[in-house]
Amino acid sequence: MLRLRSSARLLRKLCEASRPLGRGEVPRVPPLPTMTRRLSGAASAARSTSLLHPLPGLDLPPCLPDQLPASREQMVYSYDTLKAYIPQAVEVLLDSVRNPLFVQDEVDRQLALTREEVHGVQKNPEKFLQEVLNLAGYEGALANPLIAPEEALEIINADIIRKFYHENFTADRVVLAASGVDHQQLLDVAEPLLSDWHKGSPMETPKSTYTGGDFRYKAESDMTHVALAFEVPGGWLKEREATIMTVIQTLMGGGGSFSSGGPGKGMHSRLYLRVLTKYHGVQSFSAFSNVYDNTGLFGIYLTTPPDFVSKAVVIAVQELIAIATPGQVTEVELTRAKNSTISSVLMNLESRVIVAEDIGRQLLTYGSRKPIDHFLQCMEELTLDDVTAFAKMMLSSQPTMASYGDVNKVPPYEFISMLLQRFR
Repeated sequence: MLRLRSSARLLRKLCEASRPLGRGEVPRVPPLPTMTRRLSGAASAARSTSLLHPLPGLDLPPCLPDQLPASREQMVYSYDTLKAYIPQAVEVLLDSVRNPLFVQDEVDRQLALTREEVHGVQKNPEKFLQEVLNLAGYEGALANPLIAPEEALEIINADIIRKFYHENFTADRVVLAASGVDHQQLLDVAEPLLSDWHKGSPMETPKSTYTGGDFRYKAESDMTHVALAFEVPGGWLKEREATIMTVIQTLMGGGGSFSSGGPGKGMHSRLYLRVLTKYHGVQSFSAFSNVYDNTGLFGIYLTTPPDFVSKAVVIAVQELIAIATPGQVTEVELTRAKNSTISSVLMNLESRVIVAEDIGRQLLTYGSRKPIDHFLQCMEELTLDDVTAFAKMMLSSQPTMASYGDVNKVPPYEFISMLLQRFR
């Protein structure tokens, strides 16, 4: 797991190009062995030949990490393998991180695929709006796109990718985390492979400033999509506030109208009870959050016919104001949201893959891993007053709004800001 200084989507795609295909999966590019070796670092002299001699009756582990998700701040290389292959898996994982080769032909191939992805995002309203929210709401590093714009793709080449790699993939920015393996065994395997990895050159941490703002994108669509968000100051580094935000997201809930009548579909969440079951013109209405180390966004994403969007946005504002109003949230609602959040977290931690990723992310963010009892204690201490105070603080920031489709009837930004004037 690595902490990144900027967007890493193209680098992720370059490495994903040679991941192993699942059963029945159609390759997106021709299966070129040379390309696989260069992108994965398989040709590195550092790798031993032990992978050529598997244990009897067992298949080789995959030639590349199983997953390589990238966010604005971190990239995760993850590997799921049998315990018998821990030495080989760690070697492949670290070799993939330390020894990739970026050749221009391969970069060009991935640039072409990235252009297709960019076009696809522009046709997916929810993904598009989640991306442009940062552009509208921030100045500085977090305003940089996670998905590179087409004009940037025109100037990217192997040298630029290689420079990005060498700036970010350094020993002081990497955490090796694992679950289901003895700690000393992991050390014995990894230490010889990492002992010569040096720290990178000191670089100033990029700054980001939340400003709020409005972004509107006209597109041919039967529906209008709107994301309305506010700043979560402090981000993950303010653990208590981040915990409150997580509970509020569960409390508000939401979803799509098509599932509002089904069993077990979150029917007790506020946005289901107060919006989806009441306004049949609303196609979807749900709370969301995008959180980073020092800041974040929390808000409501909605989809409605154009004729109803003006009222729907006002409803979204009213629902957020209700959370910030004493007496509007009951103790029963809060207890249910807390229990649901705890249940979700504990269920996720039953997965070793998620546990390993959680260890790595917490080490990069906090410098240590917080025990689950710490989280449970924070949940136990959370009160209605905490929820109200957090919501008031959040609504005191300038709104960030992004819309897609027929945006002519989306309320003016100044009108939305005026509705929230009491919190400033």
